[in-house]
Amino acid sequence: MRLWLRFLLGLVLSTTALAQSSAPANAVRLPVKRVILYKNGVGYFEHSGHVNGNEDVSVDFTTAQLNDVLKSLTTLDLGKGRITGIAYNSIDPINKRLGALRLPLGEDITTAQFLAAMRGARIEVRSGTQSAAGRLLSVEQRELPGKDDQKITVDQISLVGDTGEVRQFDLTPATSVRIVEKDLNEEVGRYLHLVASTRDQDVRRLTISTAGAGERELLVSYISEVPIWKCTYRIVVPKDGKPLLQGWAIVDNTVGEDWDNVQLSLIAGAPQSFIQELSQPYYARRPVVPMPENAMVTPQTHEAALEERETVTGQVQVESAAPAPAAPPPPPMNGRAIGGLITKSGTNAFGGGGGGMFKAGAVIKPKQNFDMLEQANANVGESRDLGDLFEYQLKDRVTIHKNQSALVPILQARVEAEKVSVWNPNEGHALRALWLNNTSGLTLDGGSFNVLDEDAFAGEGIMDPIKPDEKRLLSYAADLGLLVDTKQKAERQRVTRVVIARGAMTYMSEEQQEMAYTIRNRDTSPRTVIIEHPIQSGWKLEQDMKPDESTTSFHRFRMSIDPKKTETLVVKEHRPISSRYELTNLNDDQIGFFLEQKMINPEVEQALRQIIKQKNDIAGLDAEINSRQAQITSISEDQQRVRENMKALKGSAEEKTLVERYARQLNQQEDQIESLHKQIADLQQKRDDAQRVLNNSVQQLSLEAKI
Repeated sequence: MRLWLRFLLGLVLSTTALAQSSAPANAVRLPVKRVILYKNGVGYFEHSGHVNGNEDVSVDFTTAQLNDVLKSLTTLDLGKGRITGIAYNSIDPINKRLGALRLPLGEDITTAQFLAAMRGARIEVRSGTQSAAGRLLSVEQRELPGKDDQKITVDQISLVGDTGEVRQFDLTPATSVRIVEKDLNEEVGRYLHLVASTRDQDVRRLTISTAGAGERELLVSYISEVPIWKCTYRIVVPKDGKPLLQGWAIVDNTVGEDWDNVQLSLIAGAPQSFIQELSQPYYARRPVVPMPENAMVTPQTHEAALEERETVTGQVQVESAAPAPAAPPPPPMNGRAIGGLITKSGTNAFGGGGGGMFKAGAVIKPKQNFDMLEQANANVGESRDLGDLFEYQLKDRVTIHKNQSALVPILQARVEAEKVSVWNPNEGHALRALWLNNTSGLTLDGGSFNVLDEDAFAGEGIMDPIKPDEKRLLSYAADLGLLVDTKQKAERQRVTRVVIARGAMTYMSEEQQEMAYTIRNRDTSPRTVIIEHPIQSGWKLEQDMKPDESTTSFHRFRMSIDPKKTETLVVKEHRPISSRYELTNLNDDQIGFFLEQKMINPEVEQALRQIIKQKNDIAGLDAEINSRQAQITSISEDQQRVRENMKALKGSAEEKTLVERYARQLNQQEDQIESLHKQIADLQQKRDDAQRVLNNSVQQLSLEAKI
């Protein structure tokens, strides 16, 4: 529930004013002479004028501007004088200033919080016919019964009278409180003055003190945050002849100072810039170190060293550093120093060169008529690239008062443009457009454009920056006279070529597709239609398909369609695909699959089957070697059994007879093992020879066949 409290303070708020340093009464204002505006929301400003003797000059800023000024300000006395100092009024943050008061109050408080901060103060309270005086005890909340069992919360103050009686009053619109103590009244006045000062005009005055003899020229430059300047264009399309392109820049002066007869430059680009609140006083956090509890020194013991080092005695000598060589004198200044750089007359100090780069026409007068657009086909100005930037500099000086905006001309030229209709699959319908060739010789910054076709409004749109001699489609209206239908046809993948080389088989295939665009011109006038066909990754146009131009996303095809006629454009594309197989990994099943899919011809099949036959021969030799290895293993196991039996016959009656029998058996097995080893060696030799032949065949096989 919102509560209202009427304070009958009955005092005059005669508080001390804020300690602000202001410019001396005799300080001279230094006017703006040059302004350069950038597309990243930063402006470069030059102030220049004459000073005489030890004269002070001043420049006004807002706090937001002052932050940029402090990190970019450059001042030069171009005569035989010097800059002795620069001062500006500094203001603590509101929370810091409020913290210096005795009242523990913040910037945004309620009535209850205000009264609670004055506990113990002597006050007078009136509520209706009741009144009381005493010291404020507390401010509390309590609930009162309302309608339909609802409860209402109200603030209640308690005070202790001179007789010790405790009185309570609800804070309602009919309740008034008066602070009796004079010192507290003055403190409240200071608080209210500080809170009210946050609504004052945020003005910082920079005062530059100079020293010297006679009259001299003073130059001050800096950067400041400004609104981004915008480009807008007019394209006048006549019945015959080249269209007329006219460019305008929208400039806003919000820096709080008039631009009277300034040299204005507009730069399209974004040099790096940032905000740093240098004008705001900052306070460092200091650590709190507690006082020592006991200042008495207690006895301590110290550990003994593990080893002793040789003591070196002598004298320590400190060599004094040689004085640094004097800096060479600066070169003679043939131009002006702007933004910390020495530049020749007319150069751009923040983004590059620029003096005299754009010879714009005069500012348009209120009664200037449309006929002036036809006065000349030549450019009314020129631009110049500055690396990633380019600049328009007005030939005539302009005047834009503070908190006002202006439309200034930057371009007027005849250009080449063709009226076309554009169809893009992302739009779904055709658009009227101008295929503009920037023959103006200037870089056109991005912005909005307006098309006048035969003295009538035809539409408007947005364009990106356009370099000189660059073509660009500028769409501005829907074309309701065209109907476009699309149909896609795709073919299955087919193998086109097989190459066998270096032990691998690579077969190339391709996928084909067609896109048919059928265009119907329902209008009574002919159409030049630009079809934007999407570019797909990996797909290539057939050789007979020649687009007028291609972008990173579309191929553009031109078509001319007579009134009430229908035409079709078929765009054919293919996508190459390749696969690789190692010859030594092929088998009969894979060859059968290749034949079934018509991926190889008989010549390739014969070469592959010869390789597989050699692989099968080697596999047969491996099988024979493994068989004989298995026989040797079996005989060795049987010999181990016989030897165990011979050990068991020791001391038996049958020992002699059985030992002779087992000995004969072991001799026979040894002969058999020897024969098997010889056979394995012969087979291994044959296998190695066959593998060598296979490797040579695979490496030497080279075949290329078209399918």
